[in-house]
Amino acid sequence: MSLIIADQEYIDFIQNLKNEVKSARQKAIRSVNTELIQLYYNIGQKIELKQQDTNWGDDLIGQIEKDLKKEFPDMTGFSRRNLIYMRNLYKFIGESQKVQQLVAQIPWGHIILIISKIKDLNEAEFYIQDTIKNNWSRVILEHQIESGLYKRQGKTISNFETSIEPKDLEAVSSAFKDPYIFDFLSFSSELKERDLEQALIDNITSFLLEMGKGFAFIGRQYKLTVAGDEFFIDLLFYNYILKRFVVIELKTTKFEPEFAGKLGFYLTAVDKQVKTETDKETIGLLICKDKNSLVVDYAIGGKDKPMAVAEYKLSEMPSEFANCLPSKEEIQSLINIVDEE
Repeated sequence: MSLIIADQEYIDFIQNLKNEVKSARQKAIRSVNTELIQLYYNIGQKIELKQQDTNWGDDLIGQIEKDLKKEFPDMTGFSRRNLIYMRNLYKFIGESQKVQQLVAQIPWGHIILIISKIKDLNEAEFYIQDTIKNNWSRVILEHQIESGLYKRQGKTISNFETSIEPKDLEAVSSAFKDPYIFDFLSFSSELKERDLEQALIDNITSFLLEMGKGFAFIGRQYKLTVAGDEFFIDLLFYNYILKRFVVIELKTTKFEPEFAGKLGFYLTAVDKQVKTETDKETIGLLICKDKNSLVVDYAIGGKDKPMAVAEYKLSEMPSEFANCLPSKEEIQSLINIVDEE
C-alpha cells in the first residue's frame, strides 16, 4: 500500500478536496434549480397576462405545449398540466420579490404541493422557509402541511415571556407547538402514561420529526437522585439549536395545577445535576390529553423556570374495534394450542 495513502496528512488533505467537490456540486444543483424555477415563474406570468389581454382562453396553453415540445424535444416539464402549474405559481405569489426568491430555493415538486394545498400566501411562505431551513423531503413537507404545523407552531401556553431572555424568546417559542400530533400511534380511548411513553420511544423517528429540528433524545425514565431519593423524568431531550435540555412529562389526563410544581422540581434538578456551564437554562414541556388554558396560565404564570403546556392528539382506534381485539391472554392461549398441535 502506498505510504502517501496511509499518511494522516494526506487523508485529511483528500477529505478536504472531497468536501470542496461536494460543496461545489450542491451549489451547482441549487443554481440550476433557481434558474429553472425562475423560468417557470416567467412562463406562468406571460401566460396569465396574455390570457388576460386576449380571448384565447385555455386553448393558449395547449398550443404552447405543442410548440415548446416541438422546439425543445429533449426538455421535460412543458406538459399542459405543468404549464397550468406555472400559471398558478404566478397567480399565487404575484409580484412578491421576497416569495420569488424563497420559492426558487426549493424543488418544483415541493412548489406544486404548496400551491395545490395552501391558499394563504403567509402560510405558504412559512412552509417554504421551513423546507429550506430543515431540508424537508416532499413527503415530510406534505406531512407537515396535513398536520397543520403552521397553526400549531409556537402556540403552546408558556411562561417564556417572563422566564426567557428577550434575545432567545422567538427561537424558544417557535421550538414548541400545540397540539402535538401523534398520528403515527393508534390507541383506544383507555391509555396509560407508560403506554404512551413506550409507544413514542418505539416510534422515535416519527416522534423526533414531530418535535422538530434540533431535538435529540437523551433518555426515558431518566433518573435523578436528590437527598438520597430517586426521581424519574418521563423523557429527557436536548435541543442543540437552543442549547438547552428539555424535560418532557406526559399526562394522559387533563392538566392539573400540581403538575407544574413537579415539573419545576425536575427543571431545578436537571439544572443543578445535568446542565453544564455551556448549556442554557432547562425548559419543561408538559404534554397532556386536555387542558383549561386559564388554569394552565395560573399554574405556570408565577414560576421562574421556563415551562410550557400542550395537548396531544392521537389517531384513536374506534372502541368497537378495540373491543374486538384479543387480549394478551387469548393470544397466548392460541399460541399454546398451535404448539400442542
